[in-house]
Amino acid sequence: MLKEERQRTILNEVALHNKVLLTDIADILDVSIDTVRRDVKELDADNKLRKVHGGAVALGFTNTTVRNTNIYALEEKKKIAEKAVGLLKDGGVIFIDGGTTCVELARKIPENIKLTCFTMSLPVALELLVKPNVKVILIGGEVSRDSQISLGAGAINQLSEIHVDYSFIGTGYVDSGYGLTEFDWDIVQVKKAVIKASKKTILLSISEKLNSQHRYKTCDINAISTMITELDPNNGQLNLFRNQEIHLL
Repeated sequence: MLKEERQRTILNEVALHNKVLLTDIADILDVSIDTVRRDVKELDADNKLRKVHGGAVALGFTNTTVRNTNIYALEEKKKIAEKAVGLLKDGGVIFIDGGTTCVELARKIPENIKLTCFTMSLPVALELLVKPNVKVILIGGEVSRDSQISLGAGAINQLSEIHVDYSFIGTGYVDSGYGLTEFDWDIVQVKKAVIKASKKTILLSISEKLNSQHRYKTCDINAISTMITELDPNNGQLNLFRNQEIHLL
């Protein structure tokens, strides 16, 4: 495989999943980790992604101000956010996860709706602070430099003391049979606590992530009440999910 092809694959994987591990990319490309490391270093120098220890992250994952050039599938994520806003109820208590789709949801919340919103995401909290009728409560803990969300025992403990009407969460990978998964064990533990603290959990996911899975399991698919994608709910790509006990939007 030519270097240009390898680097296109790396950029696509980083854009889709926000963060990837060098070992995973090496397996996908069937090349050595040293080869992937060199490619990632070049892409970082060209300001196309950011190299981190053991992997790479998308620029839009940590820099949400550069929207049109660095947020992958932005129009699809806006469409998902618009659907999610339709589920909000005045006076509701909700949780909004981290990630670029959740940031879009925070941006689209109408200014006239009154909400109490918990979040562990710094970018989401900053978006919500400009909404005059949204009370923002930030879940604290060790802040990930990559994802800008709170992790660890402190965040999990705080989540154990709340109960929200809806949680809006993202995921790195979702499979109709295996459920939601991530490559990061610490993120999985926090997401488990979010789901436990929620009456209903709503998954926001672009369709490219459907039928994919990774190492660490967050939950079974039926732990999700509703799954929102950019697709029409009757789209054939959702057929495997239609057999599960979840609402498609």
